[in-house]
Amino acid sequence: MKIKVELFGVCRELSDKDHIDLELDENSKIKDVRDQMIEIVKTKFPENNNYLEMVKKSAFSSKDEIVEDAYKLRNNDAVSIIPPIGGG
Repeated sequence: MKIKVELFGVCRELSDKDHIDLELDENSKIKDVRDQMIEIVKTKFPENNNYLEMVKKSAFSSKDEIVEDAYKLRNNDAVSIIPPIGGG
């Protein structure tokens, strides 16, 4: 299934667009989005542990609501990754 991840703050540096399109398995959850985002960071910025920690600590939202890693996604959902403010 297709998921659009909208990028905010420093997360915009992960793509040349304001979002990243992901292809995930059916029944995927936010945890799967986070895992894919971690893999993107490891590939694009292998030496940058700050970006890796940022993705690990970022919140995700769907429809203006913060969602947990167990939140189940549907095909063509759009979610946002919101990095921690002030690094924490």
